[in-house]
Amino acid sequence: VVVVEHEEDVIKNADYLVDMGPEAGIHGGHVVFAGPYEDIYEEAADSLTAKYMSNRMQIPTPANRRKIYNKIVLKGAKQHNLKDVTADFPLNTLTVVTGVSGSGKTTLVKQILYPALKKHLDLPHPTAPGLHKSLEGDLDVITQIEMISQSPIGRSSRSNPITYVKAYDSIRKLMSSQQLSLIRGYKPGHFSFNVEGGRCETCKGEGEQVVEMQFLADVRLECEECRGKKFRSEVLEVNYKGKNIFEILDLSIEEALHFFAANKDIITKIKPLFDVGLGYVKLGQSSSTLSGGEAQRVKLASYLGKGRSNNPILFIFDEPSTGLHFNDIKKLLAAFNALVESGHTIVIVEHNMDIIKSADWLIDLGPDGGDEGGHLLYQGEPEGLATVENSHTAEYLKEKLPPQLINE
Repeated sequence: VVVVEHEEDVIKNADYLVDMGPEAGIHGGHVVFAGPYEDIYEEAADSLTAKYMSNRMQIPTPANRRKIYNKIVLKGAKQHNLKDVTADFPLNTLTVVTGVSGSGKTTLVKQILYPALKKHLDLPHPTAPGLHKSLEGDLDVITQIEMISQSPIGRSSRSNPITYVKAYDSIRKLMSSQQLSLIRGYKPGHFSFNVEGGRCETCKGEGEQVVEMQFLADVRLECEECRGKKFRSEVLEVNYKGKNIFEILDLSIEEALHFFAANKDIITKIKPLFDVGLGYVKLGQSSSTLSGGEAQRVKLASYLGKGRSNNPILFIFDEPSTGLHFNDIKKLLAAFNALVESGHTIVIVEHNMDIIKSADWLIDLGPDGGDEGGHLLYQGEPEGLATVENSHTAEYLKEKLPPQLINE
C-alpha cells in the first residue's frame, strides 16, 4: 500500500517513509528522506515533517480566545440523525464543528445553517434548509455568506490565480504603459490571452492545440505558431525590467513579490496568495492544474486582499486541512485569523486537531456516527471539551492542549 498523507498518526505507522521537500514548488522536488519512519529524526532532522513530528516546530495554542459579543442560534435541528440540536455560532470568531465521521457535522452546517442563512438574506439556494425550529440571534450583523469549497476556480487553461485575485488587470495595465507599447498603441487587452489582439490566434491563447481522436483521448500538442507562449511575437517584444508578459507569468508568486517590489498595487493583490502558502505557484499557472486545497486557498486569498470590510461575511469551510502539511496549516490559520480580525466570521467543519485547538468556539457532535450520533456533546471553548467523557474528539484534543489549560 502506497499512501500520500499528512496525517501524523498515519505517518508514524508507516513501515517505510518517503519525505519530499524541503519545501514546496521551486523549493521542493527533492527526496529529503527515504527509509524506516523512526530513522527520519536522525537522518533528516531538518525536514519540516521531522521538526513538527518531534515538536521542535509547533502550531501554538492561542494564548487568549476571542470574547463573544454577538451570536446566531440554530434551534431544534432534526435533519437526518440530528437529535433536536440547538447550537450557538458566535460572530466575529473562529468556530470549529467537530465529531467523528457521520456524527452530523455536515448536516448541521451545510444542510441547515448555510441554506437557512441564505434564506434569511433572500439569496437563492437550490435546496430548502433541513429540519429545524428556528434561526435566531444577531442575524442583522451578517450581510453575506460564502461557502469556500475545494471546487476548481476555473476549468479553462487560460484561467489562473492572478486573474482570480484581480492582479492580472494591474499587470496588463503596467505592460501597456511601457514605451514600446505606447509607440505601437498596445492597450491592456493586448496582454490578455482571452481576447483578440495580442494573443496567438492560432491557438486562441491556449498555448496548445487539441487534436480530437475519434475513439481515443484528445491529443494536446504545443502550438506551432507561438511555441506555447500564448501571445503574438510582436507583443512579446514589450519588456518590463527585462521580462516580457510570458516570462512574467512564468514567475512564482514568491519571485513576483521581489520582481514587482516597486509596484504597490500589484504587490497588494498578490501578497495574500503568498500569505496563504501559495508562494510556489506560478502567476500564470493554469487553474485546472491546482489541487482542491490550492483552489480553496486562492479563494481565501481573494477575500484577504480586500482588507477590513464594512460588510461582515460568514465564511464556511469544509475540512480545509485536506491535503495540507503541518506547515501549510500554520499559514492557513494565520489567514483565518486575519479574516476574523477584519470583521468576518469563520465556521469550519474539521477533524484536524491543530485547527480544533486554535478555535475560539467548538461545537462537538457525537458520540459516534449514524444513529449513534447527532447529539450535541459540547459547545464552548476548546479547553472545556477536553474534560467531556463521552467525546472521541476530547480524547485526542487533550494531547494537543497545554495541561495547565485543561486543569483550569
